[in-house]
Amino acid sequence: MNGFIQWANETMFLWKALIIIVIFAITLGVAAYSTWAERKVAGYIQDRPGPNRAGWGGLLQPLADAGKMFFKEDFIPAQADKWLFILGPCLSMLTALMASAVVPFGDSFLIDGKTVTVQAIEINIGILYVFGVVSLGVYGIMIGGWASNNKFSLLGAIRAASQNISYELAMGMSIIAILMMSGSLSLRTIVEQQHGGNWNIWYQPLGCLIFIVCAFAECNRTPFDLPECETELVGGYHTEYSSMKLGFYLFAEYINMFASSAVTACLFFGGYNYPGMDWVQAQLVGALGETVGHNLATGLGIGAMFLKILFGIFFFMWVRWTLPRFRYDQLMHLGWEALIPLAVGNMIITAVAMLSGYKLVGIWVGLLVLILIVSVFWAMRPKKKGAVLGA
Repeated sequence: MNGFIQWANETMFLWKALIIIVIFAITLGVAAYSTWAERKVAGYIQDRPGPNRAGWGGLLQPLADAGKMFFKEDFIPAQADKWLFILGPCLSMLTALMASAVVPFGDSFLIDGKTVTVQAIEINIGILYVFGVVSLGVYGIMIGGWASNNKFSLLGAIRAASQNISYELAMGMSIIAILMMSGSLSLRTIVEQQHGGNWNIWYQPLGCLIFIVCAFAECNRTPFDLPECETELVGGYHTEYSSMKLGFYLFAEYINMFASSAVTACLFFGGYNYPGMDWVQAQLVGALGETVGHNLATGLGIGAMFLKILFGIFFFMWVRWTLPRFRYDQLMHLGWEALIPLAVGNMIITAVAMLSGYKLVGIWVGLLVLILIVSVFWAMRPKKKGAVLGA
């Protein structure tokens, strides 16, 4: 027992476990209240109040929804594969929760002279971990659609698989340009290199745009929500689900939004860095001492990180209630014929700019040349016979 206590003190095991539990709880809390925020944002855009019955301003609506899901009748279709039917939503929920494990939500806390980073797991291949977990998420959807023994569910699952595979290629190539500049696969290292306002969005505007579009497709959010398109597929891959199994699928979507917004903030918007961060930390350390000042500065960095994440979630909702969904042929055309060539072009531009020694200027000049080339090809494309204005 004494040996365990000594090991726990030396490794700060209990503090690290506490940070993991807190990150897990915050992820679930943000996802739960994203369902409330979704309806409030939709109500604001559509000029209506949104939820306003359960609690002040509808703040207890997520708890009411959870109670409804728990107490609804849970049924399994007679011809369904029972164990796979249960496994599908569980797998979607598991992979969604695992994605945020390597995200650095803040710098570090000083506790008893030791440093504890605000991150569940720090590994030097954080980006590869995120991609591995995200790629597993499609299995939950595919298994659920297959096990339902429903043709509409199966069609939704097949759509999800083809959509995720298509957009993961463009997403991966958009990140390669970031890795070329940073020289590391660690999310913390990428965030630390953006210290002092040197955010990657200034160097990779096209990569950021491609990544965000692909994130919408990976999360099955409008205008890429074809796997659950109710106008064509009733409810898509979760047509046959009810009770908390349906709740897991819906909840996993909001957790994926949270994780996507967090990764986007780390890759392109500086993560927990904010303007004037060094000055603020110096003032706090000078006024409150090394430990208290550093810890308070870390808290401000965590607040900046979550502000970026919440704006990302709001952007997901804003787009959903603004744009209509694509046709399926338009979705595949955008992924294979537009985003992948643009991602390859962005990689080439970044490589040439880095070799030239003028990284920022070279990237923007390369983007202007790419825009010119795309505009020329677009103007020279053959016109379809019988096409009408706006078609």
